[in-house]
Amino acid sequence: MNAIRDDFSPKLKKFFINLQNYLDTDIYFYGSVNRLDYVAGKSDIDIAIFTDNEYSIMTKLQHYLHIPKKAFDKVVWKLEGQMIYGYKLKCEKYVSLNEAKKCEIAIYNNDFKDILMKEFYNIIPVHISILFFILKTFYYIIPILPSKTYVEFKRYIFNNLIFNKKNSVFFLINQT
Repeated sequence: MNAIRDDFSPKLKKFFINLQNYLDTDIYFYGSVNRLDYVAGKSDIDIAIFTDNEYSIMTKLQHYLHIPKKAFDKVVWKLEGQMIYGYKLKCEKYVSLNEAKKCEIAIYNNDFKDILMKEFYNIIPVHISILFFILKTFYYIIPILPSKTYVEFKRYIFNNLIFNKKNSVFFLINQT
């Protein structure tokens, strides 16, 4: 597991440590939780789990979090010309710890680890971090930005200002 943020509450830290211990595999934090634009209690907490057996991890998560199999959505991602498959769990409906409700757990096969870790830990320029901070301020702190606008701006920043990838497409297939 990479470092847990210092500003996480003791309960939230314990949740992630216990989760990693129960799954008996490393969990990796990625996204805003590793950047300056993370807003405690507001931003989601993205976690990636890499394994040789996605179904085993899903079953363990089902038992640990007491969730149905249909809680997992299928992820299909064309990245750098390679097709990547996995599963995603949005914890908001299933986790009782309020702070962990914003958690999103992605499960991928180890075969995709190198390409995804490169993508997840791509260094974002300072001016983009500042732009994200301003955007999140107007969405989370001074809530004057509608959700749809926030998502559109965020998507535009990622797709056009950071990565500018014409060879990357991400699909989330809702199982419910």
